[in-house]
Amino acid sequence: MGFKLWDGLKIRKPILVAVRYRTYGLSADASRTTINTTYIRCLKLDPSSNGDVQTLSNAFYYATPAIASLSSISTQQNPDDLPLSGIRVLELGQLIAGPFAGQLLGQYGAEVIKIEAPKTGDPLRVWRELDVDGTSPWFRSIARNKRSVAIDLRKPEGRELVKRLAIKSDVIIENFKPGTLEKWGLGPEDLHPYNPSLIFTRVSGYGQTGPWAPRPGYASVCEAESGFRYINGFPDVQTGGLSGPPVRPNISLGDSVAGLHAAFGTVLALLARREKRKQGQNKGMTVDVSILESMLNLMEGIVPEYDRKGKIRGPSGSSVTGIVPTNAYPCLPDTESPTVPSYIVIGANGDSIYNRLMQVVERPDLTGPSYQQNHHRVERQETIEKAISAWTVRHTAEEVIKAMTAAGVPVGRVVTVKDIVESEQVQARGAIKDVWVDGNGSGKAGWNLKMTGTFPVLEGCESQPKWAGPELGHHTEEVMTDELGLSPAEVAKLRSDGILG
Repeated sequence: MGFKLWDGLKIRKPILVAVRYRTYGLSADASRTTINTTYIRCLKLDPSSNGDVQTLSNAFYYATPAIASLSSISTQQNPDDLPLSGIRVLELGQLIAGPFAGQLLGQYGAEVIKIEAPKTGDPLRVWRELDVDGTSPWFRSIARNKRSVAIDLRKPEGRELVKRLAIKSDVIIENFKPGTLEKWGLGPEDLHPYNPSLIFTRVSGYGQTGPWAPRPGYASVCEAESGFRYINGFPDVQTGGLSGPPVRPNISLGDSVAGLHAAFGTVLALLARREKRKQGQNKGMTVDVSILESMLNLMEGIVPEYDRKGKIRGPSGSSVTGIVPTNAYPCLPDTESPTVPSYIVIGANGDSIYNRLMQVVERPDLTGPSYQQNHHRVERQETIEKAISAWTVRHTAEEVIKAMTAAGVPVGRVVTVKDIVESEQVQARGAIKDVWVDGNGSGKAGWNLKMTGTFPVLEGCESQPKWAGPELGHHTEEVMTDELGLSPAEVAKLRSDGILG
């Protein structure tokens, strides 16, 4: 018995796909849906079947309360439909900035080959929380859709293999200290004679040029040098500067922002290369991404305001300088967690929105000509903030959300990751994905791992990751034989010599 899986899929030969699906039931009190069982069924899809799929067998059967999650299908979109299909990216970076750029490019169709050191791999593999197999779930997320190839770049033979891969690639992403690739004989002047159209996307703390270029630069340091850390914290009432140390967001923001710039710059370079080819030119370029400059891109009007008015913006606590009201306000604690502080964020800086907010908080006296526009409200910020807090502190967060939403006032609760995963909006948008992880080498069966999707959502582009970050060197032999034409004996010899992992 067959069933129609989809219409319009273009395939050249019969393929096998695995579909994981689940059966559902109601809990005893009918209050929620429960997952009863999970099936993994092996299916055959034939190019002549017009979407009709033949069920070959039930490959596995699980009783799965322990791994309950959303139903997922492991079939893949036709890669030719993705914007970056046909683009090969050689990822030489590690940790966050370069690999995050690779993650984004890979989700939209690029083939990403990640080069890692044998035995140890990317240090991120063992950062923060570790799963049952000793690997960081964070690594499984940022290395999604990538092929892991273990090559020792410290050895000339390893660098020669990487050079051969680079000659067959479209893009190199790296986030080493400037000059490292040149030292290894893998810089633009070394590789462009063999692959003139190769794009180098280079992420560093301060860029490839300038007096600070040789400095090592982690995100935390570059966030400080960009001025970002100075404006984050609570102000000293006397000086307007920082009262105590700056407050750091509990993420490596500079790395991720630099990764976004690197991915954006890579796509621009690919578009430029395409236009050059139309003109008969076959030339790549360098995308020079500085973490410092990436953070400067987030600094809004701080530089022009200083230039024209001499204004040095300082920290502003939970509000933002020059826009009123937008702040975090205290609420009554939840009954389930009476000892945990509860906060709500309200953004009512639009003039008409502000008037509606004042009606909700029962302070219509704070409307009218003296409060009508933002610059009026900035002059009276303290009065306005106290009025809002005096109302929110008498209500729970849910009560505030209900009242503000009914009045058309933007409002949001300050939530934890648990709240995010359970959010109806996040679930409706499919913003959290379940991705299967094989239990390779752990002695454990495989498991589902939740990770954020890749954004933005592009119409017609599948956002489900194809696979989680792989085991170290999982694709080494495959890439060496298929892409470089090495024999199994040659691969084995390189492994025994410590060149490959």
